[in-house]
Amino acid sequence: MSRLRLVCGIFSLFLSGPALAADISSAALVEKGALTYGVAATFAPLEFQKDGKLTGFDVDMIGLLAKKLSVEPKPMNMEFKGLIVALQGGRVDMINSGMYINEQRSGQVDFIPYLRIGTLVVVQAANPSKITGRDNSLCGKTIAVTLGGIQETYARQDDKRCRDSGQSGVTVMTMPTAQDSALTVRQGRADAFFNSTPGSVELMDKVPGVYAVVGQEFEATTQIGMAVRKGDAAMKIALEAALKEIVADGSYKKLIETWKFPLSVSLFD
Repeated sequence: MSRLRLVCGIFSLFLSGPALAADISSAALVEKGALTYGVAATFAPLEFQKDGKLTGFDVDMIGLLAKKLSVEPKPMNMEFKGLIVALQGGRVDMINSGMYINEQRSGQVDFIPYLRIGTLVVVQAANPSKITGRDNSLCGKTIAVTLGGIQETYARQDDKRCRDSGQSGVTVMTMPTAQDSALTVRQGRADAFFNSTPGSVELMDKVPGVYAVVGQEFEATTQIGMAVRKGDAAMKIALEAALKEIVADGSYKKLIETWKFPLSVSLFD
């Protein structure tokens, strides 16, 4: 059994098990009375900066969890690649940054899954390259993706698939953020970009008429999770209990609705 399947199995047991009171008193915190978390605020709408302030689904969610745990949420904004290093080095108590759960990361940290995320192909509204989705229409095209993100992995898989079938490969254009990828498409420097489903929903809402989604959502079973240090049972149990409480009282579902996510992102039916 892969580490990812094991994580998901344990999480299923957590959902069906007896209720636990959200209590963080036995966890070793970086700062007393505060939940210090690492975040890379470049992944709208999960975490980003607006008017110099952190905002997003994850930021709101950690506020709800911190309230259940009677602590103050204290973000530390940093580059995504530094998050796990900061956690392992004891600089933060946990990571709350739209982190996709994969086998490699599951070997470095323990996850608490909280959202299901898919990916969409986004093009200019006029779709001059006639892309129809994640299919052979991508062959020979330039796809913008976030450097080091899961979408880069997908794009490189598509490049290999195109080349293996004797067609022109995909040119993978790596950008610092999803917002940069969107701009390259808007400017015509890339034919399309891969974006998370929530990110695509926000993009269509913020700049209507500029972009279009083509094809079907893919990799829609990918989960994202909060991360704690390997073996930090006290922190993991506390966050799981607080998450279970915001699901039970309806605030988790309300948060999904507030950020206009499709209900398919919920892990809790």
